[in-house]
Amino acid sequence: MAVMLEVNNIEVVYNDVILVLKGLSLRVEEGRIVTVLGNNGAGKSTTLKAISGLLKSEDGEVTDGSITFMGKRIDRMEPENIVRMGIFQVMEGRKAFEDLTVEENLLVGAHTIKSRKQIKKDLEMVYHYFPRLTQRRSFQAGYISGGEQQMLVIGRGLMAHPRLMLLDEPSMGLSPMLVGEIFDIIRRINSEEGVTILLVEQNARMALSIADHGYVMESGRIVLDDEVEKLRENEDVKEFYLGFTEKGKLKSYRDVKHYKRRKRWLT
Repeated sequence: MAVMLEVNNIEVVYNDVILVLKGLSLRVEEGRIVTVLGNNGAGKSTTLKAISGLLKSEDGEVTDGSITFMGKRIDRMEPENIVRMGIFQVMEGRKAFEDLTVEENLLVGAHTIKSRKQIKKDLEMVYHYFPRLTQRRSFQAGYISGGEQQMLVIGRGLMAHPRLMLLDEPSMGLSPMLVGEIFDIIRRINSEEGVTILLVEQNARMALSIADHGYVMESGRIVLDDEVEKLRENEDVKEFYLGFTEKGKLKSYRDVKHYKRRKRWLT
């Protein structure tokens, strides 16, 4: 498969002094779902913002390395131009416009589309994937549930016709049932609409259930990557991210509290 996105040995610095990403590299092939796993503070969200160009709004900068999309370098481009190229980031925390209705929020995602006929068709597509939003289309976004807000921001991303969608922690704060529903829709969007997806997620079990390839990230670096079938069988991934002991049993609270074995990639 053709490589759609390539992040090559980048360093990211905030406020000219704080080094967050330290020689990070990853690749996303067209048509696939790629996930980046890691704990809080690993640098996952920073990685997505480096790709989408949103670092500048937080006094962040790619100071070394390069990011290319479809063979064109984008790490020096403005965010709006990156969106026009086909990259759309769905931010962590369900960033909906709370005073706008559900449908008005969706239309914000279509600001680069000029055809009214196309916009109407795209709305129908979003409501097809997220039928709950059909019932809430005239509600203010601030008054719908957290799960519906997550569906809304993903739907708003779809309205922009992305070739590559960056998803930042879509499971955060949602019930297990809603998480399963949303991840199933993400999988369908990938297979039915052909949208390539780069997924940042702490829920490793769900992420590895839909992804094709995965990266494990710690302290601003990629420490492991492989096809998901192999990652699911990796002893360190099973213990530190999926919650299993080396004997294949789920770790108890006491096991976690007293667990001392170092990850093999740190030895």
